[in-house]
Amino acid sequence: QVQLVESGGGLVQAGGSLRLSCAASGRTFSRYAMGWFRQAPGKERDFVAGIDWSGASKYYADSVKGRFTISRDNAKNTVYLQVNSLKPEDTAVYSCAAGSRPVVGPQGPWAYWGQGTQVTVSS
Repeated sequence: QVQLVESGGGLVQAGGSLRLSCAASGRTFSRYAMGWFRQAPGKERDFVAGIDWSGASKYYADSVKGRFTISRDNAKNTVYLQVNSLKPEDTAVYSCAAGSRPVVGPQGPWAYWGQGTQVTVSS
């Protein structure tokens, strides 16, 4: 089993920044890809960003390119999402996911999910 716990969400004004964290436990974190997703009220969950096992390969949804940065620290079993230049449409619950393999695309397969952290951006 894998446990994923997100933190770092909150209420921020448009244009502001946050740093989301996802701490993993339960298996060898460094062997697997990690990703961030978000779900706004009444909408489907969308892929936001992904990173391979080594941190060398990163990929983003078009809507966040240039504003969001994913990174990981395998020594700390943690993946991060730096979110800058926030917009009201970024308001959502942000969740991290662990892939089933060292490298996965946005479609996965994603094997484990955290509970999420709320990000609210006011205009």
